Amino acid sequence: MGCFTFIKVMMILFNVFIFLGGGTLLGVGIWVSVDSNSFLKIFGTVSASAALQFVNVGYFLIAIGSLLVILGFLGCCGAQRESKCLLLTFFSIILIIFIAEVAGAVVALVYSSLAETILGPLLKPVLQNEYGSNPDVTKIWNSTMENLHCCGFNNYTDFSNSTFYNNNHQQYPSYCCNSTSSANSVCTQQGAMNSHVSGCFSQLIYLIRQNAAIVGGVAAGICALELAAMVVSMYLYCHLDKEIH
Repeated sequence: MGCFTFIKVMMILFNVFIFLGGGTLLGVGIWVSVDSNSFLKIFGTVSASAALQFVNVGYFLIAIGSLLVILGFLGCCGAQRESKCLLLTFFSIILIIFIAEVAGAVVALVYSSLAETILGPLLKPVLQNEYGSNPDVTKIWNSTMENLHCCGFNNYTDFSNSTFYNNNHQQYPSYCCNSTSSANSVCTQQGAMNSHVSGCFSQLIYLIRQNAAIVGGVAAGICALELAAMVVSMYLYCHLDKEIH
């Protein structure tokens, strides 16, 4: 077996696993989004509130699963059929994902203030208009504030004059007064001011930096796989180009 044939076979097997993994994630995501009640029954003794946190990731699983299915298909078919077009498309998608990941990591860790400037205008209106009225948004933010022990995007003022604030007698979410209290506790403006609960963005950045070794290791592993996939796909592409000439 020559070098080209070996790399081609490994490329096919690698992308078959990607395709199957993506199909699994896609199926689970669709199931969670369409039939969440049946999904929750599987957890048995797990509390409904904890299980619902998994339901919130349904659309995320669909997006990731769809992307992996497309990548697996392009890589597998491109190698099997020795198609330069499919291999180049596979390489381009991986390259775009790689660049986006690197750019996102740089912005989040080095230029956190820039990340805050970009994300703030996107997330604050959601808190103002949909928290307390949209069940999905409320559950996601409640889970985030409870697990990160934070309040709002920057701080409790993100909820001032919001839909939740106006519909709950000018009160703030309980997490803004005591990050470990229940979602039904009373939290006034004075209580939120005296509690000094940090915003979720700063808590997230702090958590990432505290676990930099783990996050960096996982990111390095993903980047290594992406680089390997790009190198192999480009090797096959260039080899086919030489065969044509």
